[in-house]
Amino acid sequence: MNKVLVNVYIPILNRSYDIFIPTQSQIFEVTELIKRAISELSEGQFIPSRDTVLARKTTGEILDINGTVFELEIGNGTKLMLI
Repeated sequence: MNKVLVNVYIPILNRSYDIFIPTQSQIFEVTELIKRAISELSEGQFIPSRDTVLARKTTGEILDINGTVFELEIGNGTKLMLI
C-alpha cells in the first residue's frame, strides 16, 4: 500500500500534524483515519463531529469524499485542514 505524508492543520487547535495517508483510499475513509489520529495526538483536545471534513489549506476547497487521495492529486507535502 502506497502512502503519502500530508500536513493537516486543525484551526480550532491552531496546530498542524504530519500524517501518512494511503493513496488508494477514498477521502471519507481518510477523514475518519485522520479524525481518530488527531484526537489521539491532541490528547483529546480535538473532538471530531460527523460534520468534520477535509479541505485544502491553500484554497479552502472541501475535498470530494468519494474521490481517492490519488485522484485528487494529494501528494507528499500537501497541506490540508480538518474543519
